[in-house]
Amino acid sequence: MKKIRMTVRFCVCGILLACAVLITGCTLLSEEKIKLRDLEFTVLGEEKIPDQLKTIIEEKKKTPFQITYTDNAYLYICIGYGAQETGGYSIAVNELYLTDTNICVSTSLLGPEAAEKSNKTPSYPYIVIKTEFLEQTVTFE
Repeated sequence: MKKIRMTVRFCVCGILLACAVLITGCTLLSEEKIKLRDLEFTVLGEEKIPDQLKTIIEEKKKTPFQITYTDNAYLYICIGYGAQETGGYSIAVNELYLTDTNICVSTSLLGPEAAEKSNKTPSYPYIVIKTEFLEQTVTFE
């Protein structure tokens, strides 16, 4: 009889412990990102992109990409949208901000004007964002 009671107690304790772990895990996963501050940035023209980064972008530009690059003075956040059928695309930076654990960046690809759509030359739109050097991981949204 004592063995049965101890087994039942052990099972109940195990179930309660498992529930506590699940509840804690779910709250950790659903934790919202709290913005500490917006980051100042500059969108770089091709002539201002570091040569080594230009080479990397050239290799990756035909498919969508998201990369970061640092020269230990600045952080460069690069987002490419892959091959597009025409030219005339632009990219908007929606947000760039710091949380306690990440740098969050959000961009949007903006389509070409109607006149640009008649030009059937493929393009490879990408953006290079230069900001202060921080060691946090970049999260692309």
